[in-house]
Amino acid sequence: MTFVLAQWLVTVFAVISLVHVYWALGGQWAAVAAVPQVPVEGLVATLRPAFKPSGWLTLLVAAVLLAIAALVCLRVGWGVAPVHHKALQWVISVIALLMFARAIGDSHLVGFFKEVKGSRFARLDTWVYSPLCAVLGAGLLAVAWV
Repeated sequence: MTFVLAQWLVTVFAVISLVHVYWALGGQWAAVAAVPQVPVEGLVATLRPAFKPSGWLTLLVAAVLLAIAALVCLRVGWGVAPVHHKALQWVISVIALLMFARAIGDSHLVGFFKEVKGSRFARLDTWVYSPLCAVLGAGLLAVAWV
């Protein structure tokens, strides 16, 4: 069971990492739905991106996501001998808590309790991104402590 969960986690983190590499290299598919949008003052029903992520920052996010996948591989022994060291358990647990924090959000632009709603990003965040972060967090905790 843990091995199947780990395979799913590694696959999801690797795919999300590859999407970030695609965006960092200039890809536009789904990019509009990947960044929170905020209303433009004075213009009714007009939204603009809250920020423009740089290519380097997007590559850094891709590398972090791939590193998380690698940590899961180390923990369960996918391609290497399983690592049962407590430090790895705690690192994966901290990452899980960060995933839960992302799901809860900042109470303004992201997460279940965001204030800014009505954009394509906000709808996807409510129904896909935040639930996925919560599930990934739970999966990481399960892998860390089983």
